[in-house]
Amino acid sequence: MFFGSFNPIHTGHLIIANHFVTRSSLDEVWLIISPQNPFKNKSSLLDEKHRLYMANMAVEDNYSIRASNVEFHLPQPSYTIDTLTYLKEQYPNHEFHLLMGSDNLAGIHKWKNASQLLANYHIMVYVRPGSEEVEIPVGSNVSFMEAPLLNISSTYIRTSIANKHSIRYLVPEKVAEYIEEMHFYEQ
Repeated sequence: MFFGSFNPIHTGHLIIANHFVTRSSLDEVWLIISPQNPFKNKSSLLDEKHRLYMANMAVEDNYSIRASNVEFHLPQPSYTIDTLTYLKEQYPNHEFHLLMGSDNLAGIHKWKNASQLLANYHIMVYVRPGSEEVEIPVGSNVSFMEAPLLNISSTYIRTSIANKHSIRYLVPEKVAEYIEEMHFYEQ
């Protein structure tokens, strides 16, 4: 489970997801598009259906990575523990792992039922430069994995679009075409 707003999805997200699915024991990576992250302002988010559509376009040729709308049907804001509880009920034979950047791990103590997440789920972490080191509670199942990182973000892409700068190569070509066609993020 790779949770995010994906506003929009970009090449960095795809590289990380692909890296974990090809270099770990994971069978698939599910991109969980969050309609409302409790730490983000909803007004800054593109409608979740458009973000899901772009994520699906981005992974349509990779059967090991899929976009999921599971949080669209759950109460908002979205809490990871609630989503995982729901998924475990729906897919009792699946083993779910969390995939996150080290910056998210540093803030996990702020998450709803963080101790339950740390105790009951394997958390696979990719190290982001500049993120603080975190003391992992005893009994947690946290592992770290190097991953190729690009210094881009969805915020950078939205700002580039608003400033009429090219986003070529920052997002998949089909995603860039859709953003342009729909005039997203132009302000």
